[in-house]
Amino acid sequence: MQKPIEIQLGETLRTRGLKLATAESCTGGLIADRITDVPGSSDYFLGGIVAYAYEAKVALLDVSWDTLRAHGAVSREVVLEMARGARKALSADLAVSVSGIAGPGGGLPDKPVGTTWLGLVTPDGEWARQFVWDSDRRGNKELSAEAALQFVLDYLDGKLK
Repeated sequence: MQKPIEIQLGETLRTRGLKLATAESCTGGLIADRITDVPGSSDYFLGGIVAYAYEAKVALLDVSWDTLRAHGAVSREVVLEMARGARKALSADLAVSVSGIAGPGGGLPDKPVGTTWLGLVTPDGEWARQFVWDSDRRGNKELSAEAALQFVLDYLDGKLK
């Protein structure tokens, strides 16, 4: 049986001596919660910033108002700025971020409910992934958290180019 992803992630981060930070919007701290469910996670997890409102993204993560106005919070551009901001604020090696429309309302024609962006900023580069989940609010949050953990693990496993 395969180990839960947060355990795999923790073991890999610990082995490599890397520190991780999170920047969360729609998941409301669920990614950090899963990471800290693992005993000893303080060895590799520095902390997370939950920045739900635009004002929090600007104040806590140094996201630009111009970027928010031009692209909206649920965008590639914003999640990369969120991850950069968390990495800088917490002096982390890696930072993963998430912003999405968990539902049940808030969807738009070009960004339906379930639309979620993940960002990852590392010393080697920056990546973003988009998903459109088809679940309820809690399900969308859980799918987003799982995808964020997998995103970091994919990077650590050399699967991002």
